[in-house]
Amino acid sequence: MKHLFDTVSEDCSKIVTQSYSTSFSMATKMLHPSIRNHVYNVYGFVRFADEIVDSFHEYPKEELLDRFEADLYHGLDHKINLNPILNAFQKTVNAFDIDRELIAAFMRSMRWDLEKKVYENDQEYKDYIYGSADVVGLMCLKIFVKGNTAQYESLKPAAMALGSAFQKVNFLRDLKNDFEDLERTYFPNVNFNQFDETSKSAIIEEIESDFAKALEGIFKLPTEARFGVYTAYKYYTKLLAKLKQTPSLNIQKTRIRVPNYQKMTVFARSYVKYRLNLL
Repeated sequence: MKHLFDTVSEDCSKIVTQSYSTSFSMATKMLHPSIRNHVYNVYGFVRFADEIVDSFHEYPKEELLDRFEADLYHGLDHKINLNPILNAFQKTVNAFDIDRELIAAFMRSMRWDLEKKVYENDQEYKDYIYGSADVVGLMCLKIFVKGNTAQYESLKPAAMALGSAFQKVNFLRDLKNDFEDLERTYFPNVNFNQFDETSKSAIIEEIESDFAKALEGIFKLPTEARFGVYTAYKYYTKLLAKLKQTPSLNIQKTRIRVPNYQKMTVFARSYVKYRLNLL
């Protein structure tokens, strides 16, 4: 009956993905069935950890994160967890031999979000992004290459660049909530009380550089993963373009979104390129 429990667990991770991110869930649907559920499993894990530190303000966050982490490693070691999200994640970690250091780095960044409010220099900023985003890209890459070590090592820089780009776009999109509600500032050397076009342009230039590095790797991904990852890339570059066109003052006041009809346009164009073997 463990197989049934694992299936239910993976269904839970899929529901989490669909509930929290329409863009990511749509892109994940474009992955081959052999890897799709495993990416849902990774997303469910990172989303739940992120929710603890970002959303559960009326509860003992550190205590919850301690319990979550203890359950996480118990599940990884014993290959079962009664938390269905962690059970699905352990299945993926053990199936693809995902490095425990990637998981530890992610949990470190989550712990920083419990207390740390300001990232004052480039090293702190890079360390946080590595743990919160780059390692997630590397976990997914482990799934995509299915044990091909040479391919994994070759594509690591691109996977990390894509994770960084996604995270930085999220930071820019969520600037108002992070600064006003969570009192966090991730971008170093930026005065968010006087956020201007110069600061915004510097951030966007940095993100565009990450996306350029990532795109080279996307074209080299296995066929099973390429279309889905490219679709996610296009969703985020569309969001970045919208942020680029939005005055810095407006970014401070509201959360910028891409409407669903534009997301569908992105998907359609990506699909055409995929069918024409242009990816």
